[in-house]
Formats: sequence, C-alpha cells, structure tokens
Amino acid sequence: MKSRSDGGRLPWQRGLLHLGTMAFAVFASTQLLAQPAQNAAGEGAAAQAPVPLERFFQRPAVLEAKLSPSGRRVAVSTSRGANRVGLMVLELQPTPTAKRVALFSDADVRRFDWVGDDRLVFDVVDLESGSGEDRRQAPGLFAINADGSEFRMLVKRRGNPFVSDGSWRPESLDWNHMLLQVPLPQEGVRPDEVVIGAMRFGDNDIKAVTPLWLNVRTGRTRSLELGDAPRNAVSWLFDSKGQPRLATTLGEGRRALHWRGPGETGWRELAQSDLLNGPFTPNVVDDSGALYVTHSEGPAGEAVLTRFDFQTMKPMSPPLVRTPGFDFRGRLILDRAGSRALGVRVDTDGEQTVWYDEAMKRMQALADERLPGRVNRLSCRRCGADDMVVLVRSYADRDPGRLWLYEAAQRRWQHVSAVMDGIDPQRMATVDLQRIKARDGRDLPVWLTLPPGVPAGQPAPAVVLVHGGPWVRDGHWRWQAMEQFLASRGYLVISPEFRGSTGYGDAHYRAGWKQWGQAMQDDVADALLWAQAKGQAGKQACIAGASYGGYATLMGLVRHPELYRCGVAWVAVTDPFLFLKGSWWIGDDIGGQGRRHMLPELVGDVEKDAAMLTAVSPLAQAQRIKGPLLLAFGEDDRRVPIAHGERLREALRAAGRPPEWVSYANEGHSWRLLATQIDFARRVELFLGKHLKP
Repeated sequence: MKSRSDGGRLPWQRGLLHLGTMAFAVFASTQLLAQPAQNAAGEGAAAQAPVPLERFFQRPAVLEAKLSPSGRRVAVSTSRGANRVGLMVLELQPTPTAKRVALFSDADVRRFDWVGDDRLVFDVVDLESGSGEDRRQAPGLFAINADGSEFRMLVKRRGNPFVSDGSWRPESLDWNHMLLQVPLPQEGVRPDEVVIGAMRFGDNDIKAVTPLWLNVRTGRTRSLELGDAPRNAVSWLFDSKGQPRLATTLGEGRRALHWRGPGETGWRELAQSDLLNGPFTPNVVDDSGALYVTHSEGPAGEAVLTRFDFQTMKPMSPPLVRTPGFDFRGRLILDRAGSRALGVRVDTDGEQTVWYDEAMKRMQALADERLPGRVNRLSCRRCGADDMVVLVRSYADRDPGRLWLYEAAQRRWQHVSAVMDGIDPQRMATVDLQRIKARDGRDLPVWLTLPPGVPAGQPAPAVVLVHGGPWVRDGHWRWQAMEQFLASRGYLVISPEFRGSTGYGDAHYRAGWKQWGQAMQDDVADALLWAQAKGQAGKQACIAGASYGGYATLMGLVRHPELYRCGVAWVAVTDPFLFLKGSWWIGDDIGGQGRRHMLPELVGDVEKDAAMLTAVSPLAQAQRIKGPLLLAFGEDDRRVPIAHGERLREALRAAGRPPEWVSYANEGHSWRLLATQIDFARRVELFLGKHLKP
C-alpha cells in the first residue's frame, strides 16, 4: 500500500469499505487557528542531510482531540507552549478562542473525555519518570470544567497521590478505581455521572472489578444496580447509558460470559470456555439489548462481526461485516445514547469507515476530496445535520497526521494542529503491504517501509524488524517512528506478520503455537529471502526487535547466521524457562492465570517440552551466536526482567563474543523517556552503520 497524492482512491478503498478527514492550530493558551505549516525540503546539499533523529522520537505535540457533546467545544491534549502534556479547550462559537484548562508540573494528561458539555474527566501519567514507574503508580482520575474552574481529584494516584497545582481531597477514592464508561448524552438527563470500577488484585491478576456510579462534580459514589451478577467479574460491557449488560468472569483457566438484557432481572450464562478457545468475543451492546460479537469464520478463521442470537445461543449468520484477509477489528459509531448506528469503523490494511448514514457518506467524500490520499477519520456532533460539526484526524504513511475542523453551517474548514512538528512528508518513507508465501505455503503478510531516495530497481541494505507480543498485529498503513527512522538512514525495513501474529485469521494465529524459534523464525527469514529475490533487499541485512522481537533477533543469529550480519535486541526474552516458570528471586508481572493456563499451550510446557525449549533458547544456544550484537534492557522491566539480558551477556562473554550492552535506569518494558529513546536510536544508528552499511 503506497501513499497517493493524485486524489485517487487508496488501495483499500477499491474494495469493501470507505474513509474521511479535517483541522485547527494550538500554540499558547491564547493563540490558535494558525495556518498549516508548509513542508518543503531545503535546497541543495542541506536538503540531503539526514533528518535529525530527534525529529522521529519527539513527544507528539497533540495526543488526542475530542468534540464536546454539543459540538461547541474541542478538548485537546497537547504539550504546545509547555513542558508537560495538558488539556486545552477550544471554544468554537461565536469567535474561536482557546484556553489551557489543566497543566501540571509533575504529571501529563493521558486519557480524557467529556462528561456533558462543560466538564471533563481525565487521568495522568508521569512521562518524565520512565516506564518503570508504571507498576508503582496508578493514573488517578480528575475532573475540571471547560473554563478551568472546579478542579477535583476523584481518584488518588498510587505512589504519588498528589499532583502539583491541584487540590488533594481526603474523600478522593483510593488508587484502585478506574474509569470504565462515560455514558453518551441522553435527552433530558444531566450528565454528572460516570461508571468506575473498584479493582481487587491477586497473583499478578485483576481478581474482580465492581462497577459504581461516580459523580464528577461532587465526588460521591452510589451503587450500580447489579442484581445477582457474579461478584468476581473482571470486565464489563455497558450500553451507551451506562447500564451493565455483560460480565466476564475468570477462574482456574476458565472464562464465562454472563448477560442481563433490558427489562431482565437476573443474569444468565451465555458461554463458558478455556482461556484460549472462546466461541465468540463480545464487541458492543446497543440500547435495544442487541449484543454484537465477533467469531471466526471460513478456512482462515477470520473474525467477522455479527449479532448474537439469544434463542440459539450462537452468533447469527450471515455476518454483518467481514473484512477479507483480516480479522474484523472496529466499532460501531453512535452520535448519542439510543441513536442508531451511523456507521462502522474498521482496520484492514488501513483504517476505513463504512457509513450507513447518507449525509455522513457525503461528508466523508467531501473530506477525502479535500485531503486526498490519506486516512480521514471523522468524529461528528449532530452528525449529518445542516449545522453538524466534524473533527477530522487526517494521516498517511508519510505523515503522523493533522487535525481539521469543519462547521457545516458556515461551510468552514479550519486547521487545528499538526500531530508532530517538523515532519516533512516529502522526506518520509512509504509503507507497503505484501502477501507472500512462506516455505510451507502459508500466506504471510509482510510490511515494507521503503527508504526515500533509493532508485527504482536498486536493492537497499535491509533491517528485518520483528514485532513484539508475539500475539499481536503490528503493521498498519501509518507513520511509525522506528521504521521511519531506519528508512531515513537508507535501510529497507521488512516487518513480517509471522504466524502467531493476530489480526489475519485464527488459523494464522494458531499456526504459531509452540513455534517460537521454529516455524515462526522461518517466516521471518522467508520475508527477507522474498525481498532479496525481488531485488528490493540487498545481500546485506541485519535483524532487530524488542521483547519477542528481541528473542527472534537472537534466534535469527542462532538459526540463520548466513542471512544476518548483525542483530539489535532490546528487552528480549533470552531464557524461555525463566519466562515460563518465573522465579522466586526475579519478580515479573506475568499473571498467574496466563502462566498456568495459556503460556504452556502458546510457548511450551517446561517439563513435557523441555528438549524443544532448550533447542530454541538463546541462552542455551549462546555458543552459536557469532554475529555482532547490541543488547539493551530496562533496569526496572517487570515483563522481561533484566536478568534475561545479564545471563545472556555472561554466556556470550564466556564464549569470547561479548555484546555491545546498554541498560537504562527507571525504564521498564518500553522506552518512555525522550533521552532514552534518543540515546538508543543513536546507538542503533552507529551500530548499523558499522556492521550493515556497505
């Protein structure tokens, strides 16, 4: 899939689905509505200088933007004009103005939502503390008016219960409460309450979540009528009014789904299964009591969206939405509580929106015409009406994105902000999705990030970038920092969705069970071999990745040393036995349910599969790692503790091939500090320049 600038359709628009977009500009608290900056490469030699790596790993200027229920205001989480991420509110009528309503000196606004038209709830995280702090802190919950008045701490933070510039209240709830649901606007109902959950923990797992109503103005709670609902439910599904409809319980390797529809007094069990073989997955509940679920269908087991039939106790057929080649991942779009679905948003190779509403179809076409060759995501108020207000997030593979605002009554477009500053799309790489065949004939999706400036037909040195998880989908048609950074240095970035990855059908996912270092590793090698055979990748290649991707990097050097000149592995699993069993002496955050009932099936049983696990253990096979290796770990990582790295480093030293090594204080399983991201990127650049560049 490549970017388009000719106004034509994007590749995925030629099939099942369709798309949309819009914009504004945020600087200081009083300066808005700037025109979008013109991106243009400089003249002469200066234009050929590499893009500074700090550009790729900067903090986004705008994280999120949301329209208020009336469409008269837009809330934006932004760091513009400050060192921290705060909340800004744009008043759209009669004359657009902006005001920063929340900003702290020791915390950053993370998630937020409107509760009515004049009050916001949000939580915070300290982006300057490093990701290792996550396990010691909870985000808390706060509320504030759209004009910055009546600030209230609703839920305390753990570890650091205070935030500067805020007022602590003794009646604030303890840290173990989280926001579950903000009801959609309802006619005649004052929107003062949200649904929160009181959590109980044990064995590194959430043991139970009890929903409560919380008043965002007074901080008072009241019980949410649950009847005979199971008391050990760990997750809930609500309708748009905040009424609980579905509860999920977990216990001793079993998952059960419990339902109570509108007008019903008791709960009933819909299904029960082990943790890996559920018959369907709940997606959303509408206000009429319809339950929408996804389930696997067809030879590839691709997830489709359908309604659940309470008479047969099975998903209905035929499905409402299917996305050939991909699992259905998306949501229904509602304008307000009780309204019909306006459309459905899905993620195939790129994000798409299928509108059922004719007026919104026209709005999407208008946005796509104005902003061609991009994904244009529409959020609207009074959707489809003559006076609707639409917020558009417009992005592409070469552009992190821009926000636009459209007011239908005035037919006025306004640019809100770029998502990231200083990114020139003309100097960024294009992203392409290919479907190839693995050596055993399995369909294998492979994402390519194509370095700009490389002449057609000329192979480029390649970095095979293996995603973590591994049971996730990683690739999307969008701008991604590490891929773009590597491509800017002249490397073709090959990102395979090896078997075991999700998002491409249940058969692809299950084909990776107990295949760490085996068929999963062959898929990674086959992606490189394919790119070389096509003349896109040169004979020089290195392998890189984090977490499982770091593991695959190490096993690539073990199993396919002829393919890779070097490897870069960070927060990598090096010892499958430590990962699967844990240790009294080395703490981690892997839940007991997953360790007992999922990992033995997904990776291997430490007793029954001991020989296989030893054969695919980078630590046990350290003598076979010959190529240059850069290892990086977070010193406070609880998912893959630094002991994984230290043990492999000692084994490689004993073998006479010590790796390049760096560890980062205060970092956990991801790099959060900008200083860490920049330092690591610089090390990667130097390492690849030494071992991969011709």
